[in-house]
Amino acid sequence: MKRCYIALGSNLNTPIEQLNSALSALSELPNSQLVQVSSFYQSKPLGPQDQPDYVNAVACLDTQLEPLALLDHLQHIENTQGRIRVRRWGERTLDLDILLYNDEIIQTERLTVPHYDMHQREFVIIPLFEIAPDLYLPNGLKVAELATQFIHHQMQLLK
Repeated sequence: MKRCYIALGSNLNTPIEQLNSALSALSELPNSQLVQVSSFYQSKPLGPQDQPDYVNAVACLDTQLEPLALLDHLQHIENTQGRIRVRRWGERTLDLDILLYNDEIIQTERLTVPHYDMHQREFVIIPLFEIAPDLYLPNGLKVAELATQFIHHQMQLLK
């Protein structure tokens, strides 16, 4: 089994329900086991500010799926839940991103792991730190050290 971390985000169509539905779908992935899920956090949008706040979380998943097969499943979950892609960094019903896939570094046309900008995103690092405080990224950075830059984070804990 490979240990993976998946970022979840939504700001349309009852975001908490979107995340709960996505977690239910993740728990049903073939040859996979949902291990742990962070709290849900409300955060300001990364992109245009004329959209609703996001609800974000991070899930830990053990899987035998290969990275691109996992990506295909995640995109299927997004599409099943009515993923809307209006604009870059815009509003969305559901966004599922592979943050980490074991300790592998993956660079393909479809997939970059570790997620290319995760270390600068409060809505990723804080929930990741919550469920994996001792985790090291493939480049040797410790999640706990990355979390210190967000010590005064502005996200609201939802559940």
